[in-house]
Amino acid sequence: MQFRVLGPMEVIDNGRTVGLGGTKQRATLGFLLLNANKAVATSRLLNALWGVDDAPMTARKILQNAVYGLRGALSGTRGSADADTATLLTQPPGYMMRVEPEKVDLHLFHAWVGQGRQMLSQGTPGTAAPLLRDALALWRGPALADLVESGVQWPELIALQNTRLDVMEDYFEAQLACGRHHEILAELETMVRAEPLRERSCGQLMLALYRCGRQADALAEYSRVRGVLVENLGLEPGRGLQRLQQSILAQDCSLVLEHTPDRLPERTPARETPSGAVLTAAPVATVALTAPAGAIGAPAGAIGAPADPIGAPADPIGAPARPIGASAVGAEPGPGAADAPEAAVPKAAEAAETGSADETDLSAAARRTSTDRRQVSVVSLRTRLAPSLGSGAEQELDDLLDGAALLVREQVERFGGTVVASIGSVSLALFGLDDPNEDDATRAVLAALAVRDVLDVSTGPDAGTAQSTVRAAITQGEVLLRRRGREEGPTVVGAVLDESQALLGSVPEGEVRVSDAVRRASEQTVVYRRCDSAAAAWQALGGRSVGASGAEQAVELDVLRGLAQRTRHRGVPHLVTILGEAGTGKSRLLGEFGRWAAEQPDGPLVVSARASEGRDGSPLAMAGRLLAAYCGVRPDDEEDTVHAALEREVRALYPSDGAADLPLHRLRPLVASAGVDVHFGELCPGEVLGSWREFFQEAAQRRPVTLCIDDLHGAPDMALDAVEELAESAGVGPLFVVACAGPELLARRPSWAGGKSHTTTVTLDPPQRISHEELVEFLLSASRNDTLQSIGEPRDSAAA
Repeated sequence: MQFRVLGPMEVIDNGRTVGLGGTKQRATLGFLLLNANKAVATSRLLNALWGVDDAPMTARKILQNAVYGLRGALSGTRGSADADTATLLTQPPGYMMRVEPEKVDLHLFHAWVGQGRQMLSQGTPGTAAPLLRDALALWRGPALADLVESGVQWPELIALQNTRLDVMEDYFEAQLACGRHHEILAELETMVRAEPLRERSCGQLMLALYRCGRQADALAEYSRVRGVLVENLGLEPGRGLQRLQQSILAQDCSLVLEHTPDRLPERTPARETPSGAVLTAAPVATVALTAPAGAIGAPAGAIGAPADPIGAPADPIGAPARPIGASAVGAEPGPGAADAPEAAVPKAAEAAETGSADETDLSAAARRTSTDRRQVSVVSLRTRLAPSLGSGAEQELDDLLDGAALLVREQVERFGGTVVASIGSVSLALFGLDDPNEDDATRAVLAALAVRDVLDVSTGPDAGTAQSTVRAAITQGEVLLRRRGREEGPTVVGAVLDESQALLGSVPEGEVRVSDAVRRASEQTVVYRRCDSAAAAWQALGGRSVGASGAEQAVELDVLRGLAQRTRHRGVPHLVTILGEAGTGKSRLLGEFGRWAAEQPDGPLVVSARASEGRDGSPLAMAGRLLAAYCGVRPDDEEDTVHAALEREVRALYPSDGAADLPLHRLRPLVASAGVDVHFGELCPGEVLGSWREFFQEAAQRRPVTLCIDDLHGAPDMALDAVEELAESAGVGPLFVVACAGPELLARRPSWAGGKSHTTTVTLDPPQRISHEELVEFLLSASRNDTLQSIGEPRDSAAA
């Protein structure tokens, strides 16, 4: 039996692929194989499967079920000759995967790499190259690629990928030593483009390009990597890479191999310095492996000169980069470079020498540079503006974008943020850049909502009319902040900026979405709703007490609270429908009420879901999501976990086995698929919805239940019937149903809830909004005058 983890995980037995079950089972086996023949604590496995804070209450039971399933899958091969070579053992403090090391491709990879590196250190690159090549050939893609695609992010996988990159560089070194620079050139270029900050591979690419007769490209590669290091990290390339550049400029003859011996002179083994750089003492006349005078790990000296002792500052490729302003490039060239004829030195070298003044200026600028790390909230915001049609529309659009950028800047600064970039229709703002504060995330979200409320304007009700819309994304994380003097703006670098831009690409028009970290930091002030399309994103609906709309909805919120308390005290069901056009704040009102209900002492069980996803044609989508939320089922839970959660809740409501069997039979497919793509079999949707209504009827008799349903107008007719009948057929029990809907609901159901007992309709009036023409005039005026004024405020004569 062979175990493959260097790529999508596979278990092969006699040429047959062994089925490993669901994601949790595969993840369990993958983590154990990364630690093969070692006991892995149960706590580590739980953290690997769910994360530190996200494990459900039944996590240990799910892990036990996964181990049981894996043992069953692996025991199916007990008749084979190596049946006992792979066993999943229970061994304190957790589990251990006992397997012959040679049966795991990860072990073979490490073994062959060790042999190849030993051959390389002994000066036999011709023997090392095939070993390293075979080790790399074991990879069929990223390690455990199938689990990575499902969201697994383990530190062990990142370390393994870095090891793979190190081995690739060892392989390139062996091939270069054998004179096979043509064969590896394409692979080197691909790797350098994917990993632009790895100096060792960049130096290998420079050497390969030079040996292929592409001196200009080799120097261009040095300029590229230097530009990336200086701009992003404020660092110069390491001394080894600098010396290689000087050798290329001097066209040092030792860069070109004179011969490719099968066996090179032996080298003393490499050793690691405390800083992590690898220093190698090269013997006399190591022409086949090394560049001259300090290039790629060679000692600084003439060809044939005695080697520097171990620990001398050879500074090979990959050693820590030098800060800007350190010793000048090529300050200590070796004699080989100094003895080169002047005619052989290109003009580029002369230009490098004349650039010493620039180096001095750069060093002085570096001394004025201050660098530190800050925790910031990042707002990425994109506007889409609609100019009038006709001649001059393009110029008008430019002016509109300019005016919009001024408005964005004003709103961001009003909430204490800083706009660091405005490019076209996209603006990037940071909160916490100058004075970090705990409420930076809150102020960032409120600023984005303020911009949306002003710029998100429809031009008219007719189909095909244009819109001016806004979308925004907010993330939170650490950035590297560098300031060069007081007059220049700051330079900000950090992965959180890319995260914000990536999130912005998935935000629909008219919405503000935030990362989970931002939501946690600002949920006391902002109302949120989880986005069904992106589990890690939340939609900001509005501030809890900021703005006129929040004050206007205080009355409606009091109405909902009073009806909820009345329902609980009287023990009768009630259906409340919140009607309002888009932008009236009905979703925010629903979210605020749901939060209030959940915080009440001995309050009801609050279950929330959206109904609009029922547009996919399934009449049971909304019912399935509500039932899954009631049972505590997560979208990524295994099928066994889902069924166990449903059975636990159903049997709690129906103590008799006979009474519980029918609801279980009807509800199991509903909760397993969240109501989408349900295979009814002999069941019909009406029977399933009937059992669904009876379930919540029983649940409300044992504990008050509140159902919060958003976007009800998008639900199919059968789902609308089910919601409407809840208030009539639920019998005696405090079941409180609150549903938000747009005017489309009354267009489909003119008599919705009309004349029925235990029903209430709350209508929200649309807020006063400016017209599209007023917005265009406002932004054009702002662009012409480079200042903002209140919308509708008369302009002075100069502005006119």
